[in-house]
Amino acid sequence: MSDMIRARGLVKRFKQVEALAGLDLDVPEGTVLALLGPNGAGKTTAVRCLTTLLRPDAGTATVAGVDVLADPDGVRARIGLSGQYAAVDEHLTGFENLEMVGRLYGLGRARSKARARELLERFGLADAGDRPSKTYSGGMRRRLDLAGALVAAPPVLVLDEPTTGLDPASRLQMWDVIRDLVASGSTLLLTTQYLEEADRLADDIVVIDHGRAIARGTADELKAQTGGERIEVVLADPADSAGVQRVLAEVATGQVGVESGGRELTAAVDGGVASLARVLSALEADGVAVLDVGLRRPTLDDVFLTLTGSHTGSDVRPDARHDARPDTAATDASSEEVPA
Repeated sequence: MSDMIRARGLVKRFKQVEALAGLDLDVPEGTVLALLGPNGAGKTTAVRCLTTLLRPDAGTATVAGVDVLADPDGVRARIGLSGQYAAVDEHLTGFENLEMVGRLYGLGRARSKARARELLERFGLADAGDRPSKTYSGGMRRRLDLAGALVAAPPVLVLDEPTTGLDPASRLQMWDVIRDLVASGSTLLLTTQYLEEADRLADDIVVIDHGRAIARGTADELKAQTGGERIEVVLADPADSAGVQRVLAEVATGQVGVESGGRELTAAVDGGVASLARVLSALEADGVAVLDVGLRRPTLDDVFLTLTGSHTGSDVRPDARHDARPDTAATDASSEEVPA
C-alpha cells in the first residue's frame, strides 16, 4: 500500500512561534488518518502546508506522489479541501455553488452541471439544491462544502475540523458521509478536536503537540499506552469511602484514586472481570450502597490528557465560525500566509 500523503521534517515558523517543529506524517492509500492535538498544536498549520496554502520553512512533503513545493498546482489538482468553516457563497443556490466549482476546475459546462446534481443527490441536498445556500442549516452548509471538495473527484481529501459547531444529529450525518467516501476508496486526512470522531472514523491517529508527532497508532493501541482497565465506583454515601478504598486496594495495581469528597473511587487493575467480581462481592458483603460501578477502558480523552497534559474538552469550540488562521498559537500568522 503506497502513501498518498507523506511528510518529513516539516517546519513552519511565524516570527517567534514555531508552529511545526519537524513533523512527520504518512497516510496510506484508502485510509483515514486523524490528527489530534490541543489548540495551537500545529494541526491546521500542517494541513495548510500539505495543501499548498502555506510554504513550509523546512522539510519535504508529497501528496498523491506530487511534491508540494515543486509542483503546487499538481497537488491542488489532486486534493479536495474542506476547511474549518463552510466555504459556501450564500447568495448562490446549492447547485450554483457546485457548478461554479466544477467550472473553476475546468470540467466544462455540461459536466459541471451533471456533477453538481450528482453530488446534491449523494449528500441528501437534492430537494434544497435550487434554494439559496443562505437558507441552509449549519449541517446542510457543511455537507455542501464537503460536496464542493469532491467535485473534481480527487484521490485525496483533507478535512480540517469538518464537524465543529454542528449539533449531534448533523455530526452523525457527516460521519456517515465520511464513511461512505472512505469506503469508495478515498484517502482522508482529518483534523479534529472530538475524540469520539477520531475513535469512530480513523484507521490511525497521530497525536501532535508543539508541532511534533508525540504518538501514533490505532485508537486501541493509544488507549493501551495509557494503561489497562480500571474499576470505577460511585458511592451513595461518602462515609463508606475508607472501607471501599481498602477493598479496591486489594485488587489495584497502583494507588486508589479518590475524588468528589470520597464519592468517586478509581483503581487501575490487571485482573479484568475477575477483579470486578471480587470487588462487587466485597461491597455486597459489607452492605455498601453504590450509585454506579463498572470496569472501564481508557478513553482517547485519557490518552490526550496523559500525552499532552491538555484536556480536549476545554478545546472544543461552540461556534464553527472561529478564527481560521493556522493555529491559535500562531497569532501573527495571517500577515505571512501566502500560497506556495
